[in-house]
Amino acid sequence: MTSSPPHHQDARLLRDARRDPDAFRDFYRLHAAWVERWLRQQVGDAGLANDLTAETFAQALLSLHRFRGTEPGSGTSWLFAIARNQVRRAYERRRVASSARARLAMPVRDWVPDETEALDDRLDAEALAGEIAAALGALPEALREALVLRVVDGLDYAEIARATATSEANARMRVSRGLRGLADRLRLVPKEETP
Repeated sequence: MTSSPPHHQDARLLRDARRDPDAFRDFYRLHAAWVERWLRQQVGDAGLANDLTAETFAQALLSLHRFRGTEPGSGTSWLFAIARNQVRRAYERRRVASSARARLAMPVRDWVPDETEALDDRLDAEALAGEIAAALGALPEALREALVLRVVDGLDYAEIARATATSEANARMRVSRGLRGLADRLRLVPKEETP
């Protein structure tokens, strides 16, 4: 494993974790980032790597009673073995799922967010809708019109210029200023501090 953390206290932390939950928390904090990076390199999927990281540490916690290491680095080696097994299991699950799909002639579908995530996104969007409408309404008419034509109607800058009887450069400027004004009103960009 590359770029692993200092592991001089691994064995002690794991032995202490059998009776002190804070010791396992410290062990997790020392190792979680590099385990997740290594897993991401192995599986090429950040979401799956996050899941496997959680599974790796859950398995480590459940298996504390089996840890026998005493030398510095033995905890890192032990954790690496668990992570490697998680990758092997993930590939095996994927192979079995692919084989079953192939036998049943089921197509592979793109990932679709679950209903809870979609509902959360919709609720967030609805909560922002009023704020966006108010911020848009507070913009000067020329900026608001250019912004709506660009973002809502999807017109290019030449079409905006024709619709607003201005130059293409001016249309670009109005859209840019409109976006900046909208972001300022929504506090999406930090204001510059004045001394």
